[in-house]
Amino acid sequence: MTPTLSPRAAQILAALVGEYIDTAEPVGSARLARRAGLGVSSATIRNTLAEMEDLGYLQQPHTSAGRIPTDRGYRFYVDQLLTAPRQLRSGVAAEAQLRRDAGSPALAEDVLAAVSQVLSRASRLVAFALPMSDGTGILKEIEFVPLARGKVLIVVVTDGGQVSRKAIDVSDGILPQDLRQASNYLNTEFAGLPIREIRVAVMERLRQERTLADALLSRALTLAQSGLEERPRKPSLFVDGASALLDDTSEDGGVSIATVRALWRMVEEKERLVRLLNEYIDGPGLTIVIGQEHRTPDLHPFSLVAATYADGSRRGTVGVIGPMRMHYSRTIAVVDGVAQAVSRVLRDSM
Repeated sequence: MTPTLSPRAAQILAALVGEYIDTAEPVGSARLARRAGLGVSSATIRNTLAEMEDLGYLQQPHTSAGRIPTDRGYRFYVDQLLTAPRQLRSGVAAEAQLRRDAGSPALAEDVLAAVSQVLSRASRLVAFALPMSDGTGILKEIEFVPLARGKVLIVVVTDGGQVSRKAIDVSDGILPQDLRQASNYLNTEFAGLPIREIRVAVMERLRQERTLADALLSRALTLAQSGLEERPRKPSLFVDGASALLDDTSEDGGVSIATVRALWRMVEEKERLVRLLNEYIDGPGLTIVIGQEHRTPDLHPFSLVAATYADGSRRGTVGVIGPMRMHYSRTIAVVDGVAQAVSRVLRDSM
């Protein structure tokens, strides 16, 4: 259980974290007395800092030095920020940039490729965009295209502009008009429904229709089953700005070259990073993970700020990874604003 701080101690801690973020130097009581504006002596602040060090909010890197925040100190600071109203002006500029970069109509993949760049530039951190989970979209259209003899291309279009294609082998004798009738039937029956619900409905109808003599209906359902089945695939992740971490490597307040290399390896191993993100993100809104709150030691020197975007039925994630000594107020506002911008762009393209 996290110890409770008095209002004065909370104000002093917030001032210290803010000063340390700005300067990357341990903060002493005299400098803090000037910044906090509490009207109390540096001796009083010094005693309060000692108490917060005992409670685990602060640490003193050297005996004669000032203090710096611990993971717990950062967490307290961030939780305080989350209760305050946020300015989302960055979201307006991000939305305009996304619309320019992604084009019109904006396809989900084009938007996400653009958003990692937009977010990295705005935050000056490593930015990522995780696509919406597969199989949870809304069907807009399904089409069957005849290819060479005995092959059909199944094209599935879902909301948000996502398109999947799959070529399958079929028995000879399927005419183009049969394929058009099959797609017309499926679009009439299922367009506007979630893909997962359609999979279940198709399987149930196939079980029922086996006793009927309607060959066209049976063929349409069989093709739909093939086109809508879940297929294992490597998770895609858009990442930008990994080199930005090199600007913050130092012994005090930054991160070491070895730590940057560890994060760089994780960025390159996208599947591992995607698994971690999926573990963190379990609902809408903001997710902030600080230091040793990370499940993997490789990320203990870093903080993650992420937010979900949605196009109606599906959710994806955008966010940043950077050193714990990041400008949280600005970063939270940027990530939140960009996530909302992505949602608006995708919804307008539906």
